[in-house]
Amino acid sequence: MGVTVKSWLSKLSFRTGVIVLAMCIPFYIISFAQMALPISTSLKGVLWVIFFGLAKTAQYGGLTILGARGIKRLKAYLQRDKKG
Repeated sequence: MGVTVKSWLSKLSFRTGVIVLAMCIPFYIISFAQMALPISTSLKGVLWVIFFGLAKTAQYGGLTILGARGIKRLKAYLQRDKKG
């Protein structure tokens, strides 16, 4: 297996990185919001681990896709959007 996950992710587009990174937001929300459901404590724990894990995977995967140059590009876009 010559291709590592990191090298494969870094070949994906900037847009894909932003989408993957944005997916961590609903996963974080779901991981904590499900605590309000009327289900058993053990099931809440399992659901928290699953959704929190998905959030962390989307977060780090998105950051890996974007890379340092992509992060600078995203920051510049957000700052330009605030000014305009």
